[in-house]
Amino acid sequence: MNVQRVDEANAHASGKITSETINNYIDSLANKYAKTIKVDGFRRGKVPVSLVKSRYKENLREESRQKSIDEFYANAIKELGLNETDVIGQPLISKFEENKEGIDIELKIGITPKFDIDNIYSCIPTFTLETILDTQIDERLIQLAKARAPIVESNSTILEKEHIANIDFEGFIEGKAFEGGKAHGFELTIGSNQFIPGFEEALIGMKIGEEKTINVTFPQEYQVANFAGKAAQFTVKLNAIKQRGEVKLDDKFAKAVLGDEEKNTLEILREQVKNDLQREAKLKLYNEKLKEEVLNNIAKAFNFDLPQNILEQEMNVLFNNEISMLKQEEIQELQNNKDKSKDLYEAQREKATTSVKVTFIVDKLAKQEKIHVDDNEVFQALYYDSMMNGQNPQDVIEQYRKNNLLPAVKMAMIEDRVITHLLDKHNGLKK
Repeated sequence: MNVQRVDEANAHASGKITSETINNYIDSLANKYAKTIKVDGFRRGKVPVSLVKSRYKENLREESRQKSIDEFYANAIKELGLNETDVIGQPLISKFEENKEGIDIELKIGITPKFDIDNIYSCIPTFTLETILDTQIDERLIQLAKARAPIVESNSTILEKEHIANIDFEGFIEGKAFEGGKAHGFELTIGSNQFIPGFEEALIGMKIGEEKTINVTFPQEYQVANFAGKAAQFTVKLNAIKQRGEVKLDDKFAKAVLGDEEKNTLEILREQVKNDLQREAKLKLYNEKLKEEVLNNIAKAFNFDLPQNILEQEMNVLFNNEISMLKQEEIQELQNNKDKSKDLYEAQREKATTSVKVTFIVDKLAKQEKIHVDDNEVFQALYYDSMMNGQNPQDVIEQYRKNNLLPAVKMAMIEDRVITHLLDKHNGLKK
């Protein structure tokens, strides 16, 4: 076996797995299975080894090959002076040639890179949060009051924006009623955009007791695929017009929002609303600008060797994402043109390099700052997102589990927390 370090994050091992090694594994496995498998005509544990070898020849050889490769890999790590915790990912098999003497094999081994992040805060921008105005606080308090105001019958006989319409409706696509498209006594706030575009606007001007047919089209990106982009008709009857009653902004209202304690006053509520608005402004700034800026900064600031097996794994993910967005004829063209397919694959290298580098940096920062995400938090995030998109949470979680996407979701959540932590700490802000 020949082993060598290519750089700080990569090593190379080459050599031969002998036929003797493979045959020894075959004998060992055949003996093991002869004691456990059930074959008609033989008592369990009394199956002849020769029969096992004959009947399960290909399975035994395949398993023996894999065990031989695992042994070769373990020996290579040992010769390189590495521990199992030093290596990362599965090795890339760059050569695998089987012959009479055995298997000529070459492995590319990934090693967890070592790098220094002491100057990380030089990558973090300084900023000043916008001042929250009294008018913004007043507006939010009015919104709170409206949300808590009792629903009362309106004196109006004509439906207007911000009224609450009590309606019966039924929806049809291509003349057929569809599941979930019917309700009686449904209360809809006009202007809430709760229904598909065009529905609420078409109700404005209706009178109590009036019936109407509304023509609308489901959005192309509608969460229920069977409805997306389709034209629909709704028959609607307006049963009643309601509206929100009056709520006075005073200490009594503050206690209703914050809890019925003597200390809770309107002034305390205003302060909490101000804090909420400041937090929202900060998150908006982070999400729309600063987080991307931080990721770009750290990608440029740190240079270290990356394990090629992890890099190629990321390139494969990006390449497959690109393929999934192509038309069938474009995919066919790539299948027929190996050079073009290779060019598309190589085009992912720069993006993959940045992504892998940032992942290593974020992972190191998370450990240094003791930031982590529990599995339950991942499930909760997926559950919430699927509910908001009208999907079955259990189906979504199972799909992520099946496609081994849960680690990627967790890493994205950790990345978000790490960047938020760095921005908060550098700018002296509370979470």
